[in-house]
Amino acid sequence: MSNPVVLNGHAKSNTLSLYGSFTEGDGDVESPNKLLEQRRGNESPSSFTGNSQFPETESELPNEISAPYEVPQFPIEQIEKKLQIQRQLNTKVLEDRRTHYEPSVGGVPEVEDLDEHDLYVPHFQRVSISGEDTSGVPLEDLERAAKLLIQALEIRKRYMKMSFQTFSSTAARFLDPDKEQQQHDDKQTIEDEEYVELLNRAARTSFDDVIFTSLARESMDNIKKMLESDMSFDPEHGIHHPPTTKPWEAPEIPDTEEVFVNNGGVYNVYPNEEALKNNAPCNYQYPNVIQFTSDFYVMCNMIADGPLKSFCYRRLSYLSSKFQLHVLLNELRELASQKAVPHRDFYNIRKVDTHIHAASCMNQKHLLRFIKKTLKNNADEVVTAAGANSMTLKEVFQSMNLTPFDLTVDMLDVHADRNTFHRFDKFNAKYNPIGESRLREVFLKTDNYIKGKYFASIIKEVCSDLEESKYQNAELRLSIYGKSKDEWDKLAAWAIDSNVYSDNVRWLIQTPRLFDIFKLNKVLTNFQQVIDNIFLPLFEVTAKPSSHPNLHKFLQYVIGFDSVDDESKPEKNPLFDKDTPKPEEWRDDENPNYAYYMYYMYANLAVLNHFRAEKGLPTFVLRPHCGEAGPVQHLVCGYMLSENISHGLLLRKVPVLQYLYYLAQIGIAMSPLSNNSLFLNYHRNPLPEYLARGLVVSLSTDDPLQFHFTKEPLMEEYSIAAQVWKLSSCDMCELARNSVLMSGFPHKTKQYWLGPNYTKEGVAGNDIARTNVPDIRVAFRYETLIDELSNIFKNFKLEMEYRDQQQK
Repeated sequence: MSNPVVLNGHAKSNTLSLYGSFTEGDGDVESPNKLLEQRRGNESPSSFTGNSQFPETESELPNEISAPYEVPQFPIEQIEKKLQIQRQLNTKVLEDRRTHYEPSVGGVPEVEDLDEHDLYVPHFQRVSISGEDTSGVPLEDLERAAKLLIQALEIRKRYMKMSFQTFSSTAARFLDPDKEQQQHDDKQTIEDEEYVELLNRAARTSFDDVIFTSLARESMDNIKKMLESDMSFDPEHGIHHPPTTKPWEAPEIPDTEEVFVNNGGVYNVYPNEEALKNNAPCNYQYPNVIQFTSDFYVMCNMIADGPLKSFCYRRLSYLSSKFQLHVLLNELRELASQKAVPHRDFYNIRKVDTHIHAASCMNQKHLLRFIKKTLKNNADEVVTAAGANSMTLKEVFQSMNLTPFDLTVDMLDVHADRNTFHRFDKFNAKYNPIGESRLREVFLKTDNYIKGKYFASIIKEVCSDLEESKYQNAELRLSIYGKSKDEWDKLAAWAIDSNVYSDNVRWLIQTPRLFDIFKLNKVLTNFQQVIDNIFLPLFEVTAKPSSHPNLHKFLQYVIGFDSVDDESKPEKNPLFDKDTPKPEEWRDDENPNYAYYMYYMYANLAVLNHFRAEKGLPTFVLRPHCGEAGPVQHLVCGYMLSENISHGLLLRKVPVLQYLYYLAQIGIAMSPLSNNSLFLNYHRNPLPEYLARGLVVSLSTDDPLQFHFTKEPLMEEYSIAAQVWKLSSCDMCELARNSVLMSGFPHKTKQYWLGPNYTKEGVAGNDIARTNVPDIRVAFRYETLIDELSNIFKNFKLEMEYRDQQQK
């Protein structure tokens, strides 16, 4: 029988997903106090600098340091008193951890499994409110608000579950405290001790205060063999995932005979022809139009409810003030914690550009150099053909009376300026270099006469820059317009034939809302054709990978869908109901509204994800442009149907939705420089307000070609935000960590970047040695969220108990 695990003085079974140093013996356990004395500088429970070695060997693990880590000297500009305070904070961390492993603030809800966070939580100055009524609103309003907010959370949870998208695990536990929460995509914490030790060896990072007191000799030998044989890790910087050597090798999935039939705009899947004759489709859940419109109207009425608006506004104001107090009380502690972490700072933590379009992912100087280089080396290559007439690249420029010497950044005219503000049409025209759509066709399209050769080359140069930076990653958007069914095959052939792959890049598919233009040009006759062209090839390749072999390979790196266009376009009616024409009946020249597009994209995606999950294939998420401009009902669609959104500017005008986005921890990819040129001046951008309140926000570039000047547009975005809003190092690292959490990179990759147990809640899921986010900040965010949720659910529970008593 194995001995128990000792964790900070608490006995736990060794089946816990804890990673640490393994010691072998006959039951002698090193005291927790001795372990604590071995720690230096870092308050994170995951940092450990004591000797950790295998039995009968003197080799040291690579995360060991030769001498106790000392905090370096601080800048000489700081006053001596501040220096002394910071040194005292660093030296007292150890004593604080011995005596202050205190639980979270009072009022912890009656939800299981909060002890793990409490065991890890660091000591810091907390802001709490005592007394009976802490909400600041009348009891009747509080009860009504709690009921409505819980109803809204239930709606989102239901829609996320139907579509295999992620719902906040914290909110899910409050909604159903008796149910063990499952996460899609097998995003569980690590239970395999050998894999944990392998990751520790790779990461030269932290160990928990854990002693495995008894481990079989056979297991120890296996681990040693794994570590000795594994050469894919860089022992110096082990937070890097091993590189992919054969990216286009797809899993072999046997072909099956499913049949797909459109049912009111949503595809139903039948196992075979026999099932189709018997009208027995697969039981894949998705909301029908009546159910969706009913929930949609409930949410729309909710955001207009007066007492609820007042309640949410007060809570958001409280969250802002609470964060300001937290910063005043704990800023020095957070800074000291960051300085105590070796080899990790803002520059070498992972960042993901969560919103960037492939056609504009390069800066203007990069595009200019590429055009000049291509014109010099490929002048005689035929690049376009109009009927029987073909033109070489040289002839294209001659027709514009231009030579390479004439080209300048100013002549390219791709940068947004003051004339694009509230003029999305002028902004779209900036995608045409020198104002010529021909050059956009030649250089920035995947489907052209040269099969996207030049576009692939410049994308690979951008990918090379990302790989060189090592810590920057991007989620590039490629377009599928829904004009024809062969778009998917052409896009996949472009990616694979040109070998456009990078470990630093994943793809999203953006579908522009342009049905009215296609209808006007007689490309399409009804809206159902758009749905057919976008989704039917995906159902076919899922059932029969051999029917679209390139697409089957390409979809491994497609993480989701985006819906794009000018949100400020006027809509006759932003709502739609059961009387709205079905897609096959929509032959109007008017464009369907935003909610119409989103519902049919979501419903088909939900069915497709059920089908792909059954086949063991990766599923997709919905991450649309939402809330950049236009009606606030767009944000209701985003709340109900999307895992994350991009922009979210209009949340500043809708306190109910903003509070719900906070409670559900919905990711928001914000692009302040893009907004500054199009819809909202930089100093009015709500990003710092969202961040202070605890919304999950990240910084992204949107269109470096139009908005940025440097080779590293994402760092440019961070640097400007830090200067204008005076963001601290902790704020910047929190934004970067958020970007990784909300990104679509694989679960195992995120374990390298954020820590093996990043899916755990609170401090237990943070590894400061990888994220550089202090445990104090993570604990504050988690405890504040718990307080808000418990405040709502506690009052709802009391109201339900009171009603039960009245009925009796």
